[in-house]
Amino acid sequence: MTAAHLGPAGSNAATSSEGPTAPVSARPPDAAPTAVGRRPGNRESPIRVAIVGATGYVGAELIRLLHRHPEVDLVGLVGRGREDEPIGATHAHLAETGLAVDSAIPDADAVFLALPHGTAASLVPDLVARGMRIVDLGPDFRLRDPADYPRWYGFEHPAPDLLASAVYGLPELHRDELRTLGGTRRAIVGAPGCYPTATLLALAPLARAGLIADLVVDAKSGVSGAGREPKLETMFGEVNESVRAYGIGGHRHVAEMEQELGELGRRGPLHDAGANPGARSVDFLPHLIPMTRGILAACHVRPTRRVTQAELDSLYADAYAGEPFVTVVASPPATKHVLGSNTCRVFIRLDERTGRLLAIGVIDNLVKGAAGQAIQAFNVVHGLDERTGLEQHPLAP
Repeated sequence: MTAAHLGPAGSNAATSSEGPTAPVSARPPDAAPTAVGRRPGNRESPIRVAIVGATGYVGAELIRLLHRHPEVDLVGLVGRGREDEPIGATHAHLAETGLAVDSAIPDADAVFLALPHGTAASLVPDLVARGMRIVDLGPDFRLRDPADYPRWYGFEHPAPDLLASAVYGLPELHRDELRTLGGTRRAIVGAPGCYPTATLLALAPLARAGLIADLVVDAKSGVSGAGREPKLETMFGEVNESVRAYGIGGHRHVAEMEQELGELGRRGPLHDAGANPGARSVDFLPHLIPMTRGILAACHVRPTRRVTQAELDSLYADAYAGEPFVTVVASPPATKHVLGSNTCRVFIRLDERTGRLLAIGVIDNLVKGAAGQAIQAFNVVHGLDERTGLEQHPLAP
């Protein structure tokens, strides 16, 4: 997640009548994904990785997670105007890593880009030419249509040919495409935004089934989603004891939601991008709340037909059976339940009185909503078990 997150308008359950009562099971330890592009030798032949934008909040999470990744050699941290500056000067909690930040991008096998929108797109052509695989945590390679960039982000995309070959990096929805990148010379992953991650995982089973007739997404985010640069609206005195709606009239992340919900309709049994009328124009209202990390997306759905709670339970259990980072829960989840982890908790409930559906997704915006998810996609591209380096339990309290 970048500073654009708070920009102006422009990521097996037992069932009962009360919903799932147990989390989906993770993939068994010996059932790693197909090793497309797997490097031989594991620790003896690590993947050389650089992080560009290492001084922000997402950069810090990338360092924290990748430094202990058993298949990665962190060969460079990059920050504007930095020359061999100890990372502890920027991120005190990472001082013991002994790493330093420089301004030049070193030769690497893969590069994570944690940059403001419009910046990565200008860098990627050169990095691809140097033979590097790209994981962009900004929005520059998330949208498939180049015409969407002037509308939602205010710039003409400088590399539409590369945009066409990029894969949207939500593994739960695009695992096969990410695996395919492992066998290509040019691999670009556009890591999803934080709000779309929570929203899409909450809604994906409904979208595949063509059940979204009308959709309103009411979401809450902690202030770390705004990035580390000081801003008046994220100062303690402005945020504390207050809740503020923003992005009214068209938050930038709506573009991802509409794109992916439409694609889920095409991939579902109806094979129709128009199967979910409510996904064509998502009504999305985000709020800034006085906490540091976390996203909660409450999705209010009027279904296209009558459904039962038992049908919904089965739909979600089937959708997320074996997913290592998605847990379907029986009670409404809280952001504290996933703090510091790469987990998304999902809740689905039918309101018998109104006939509407409530689908809730919660994530840590800096992990599953940014750095952790990017590493998960990186693992898939490189033929690794996608849990590698990401098996931390949530923090509490």
